[in-house]
Amino acid sequence: MPAPFATLAEFAALLRDLPGPDRAAIATARARDATLTKPPGALGRLEEVAAWYCGWRGDGRAQVCAPQVVVFAGNHGVVAQGVSAFPVAVTAQMVANFNAGGAAVNQLAGVVGARLDVVALDLDRPTGDIATGPAMSGADCVAALAAGWDAVAPEADLFVAGEMGIGNTTSAAAIALALYGGAAADWAGRGTGLDDAGLAHKAQVVGRAVAANPARGGLEVLAALGGRELAAMAGAIARARTLRIPVLLDGFICTAAAACLEAEAPGALDHALAAHVSAEPGHARLLERLGKVPLLSLGLRLGEGSGAVLGVGVVQAALACHSGMASFAEAGVSGG
Repeated sequence: MPAPFATLAEFAALLRDLPGPDRAAIATARARDATLTKPPGALGRLEEVAAWYCGWRGDGRAQVCAPQVVVFAGNHGVVAQGVSAFPVAVTAQMVANFNAGGAAVNQLAGVVGARLDVVALDLDRPTGDIATGPAMSGADCVAALAAGWDAVAPEADLFVAGEMGIGNTTSAAAIALALYGGAAADWAGRGTGLDDAGLAHKAQVVGRAVAANPARGGLEVLAALGGRELAAMAGAIARARTLRIPVLLDGFICTAAAACLEAEAPGALDHALAAHVSAEPGHARLLERLGKVPLLSLGLRLGEGSGAVLGVGVVQAALACHSGMASFAEAGVSGG
């Protein structure tokens, strides 16, 4: 079934008509939590995560059984500006590595029992150089959104969008600057390992990109400054919402893509939690703007969805406790 939008305006309209959580399921989950064999609040944030997940799944005693990870890959014209320590050819090489099962995200997905899919998006056709003009036309952005939309498995019950794309931290920084302002240096980080001079140059390129693309609105910013893999992540996150599949956000790049949805339609990310805060300095600032408190802080800066896949384990643990623990009455323990 094709994606139900053919223009950015139609996608924007879809974002303004998204389903919300099942309030009755949340109430049921909280009532159950109050009966479990533990002191009230003893599992801390795991209790909040369980209630959040149950609300989106419409089941007060839900479990995570079918997590899905999709790694989207795209190439960026801004690499011509010298903003990355690696050449653009690495994107395709890493796609081959994902498909062969050799990347970090493959190992992590195996640990949590997640299905892993890889979607490469026109790697032989990089986006436009955002330092001089827009990354994508509206039609190209819609095509990438649709690719993300189509990648979500309806049977999934927890979703992670990962990415691979040399140069995409520059796009993410430009998106953050366009949406939230500040200085380019606030959002530009070392990415794959830039030195001080490289970092200063990258910040200059980010500033030029935003000046060259005076876009307004989340989707216009995504098209002008993003990449195909960022747009695909945004499309997948929106599709997950229509299917009531909770989402875990990965690092800076994924969060920048998701921020475009929130900027276009406040509340569009209510079904998403921040799995972690990365070592990329703009990520913590971006999460703060979005009001997302990360589950983990491990100093990661890999991308691929790796930090969010680690978060899958946290959600699985929260639901295992919530749905599997005995109540005071069931266990014959006094005090419930």
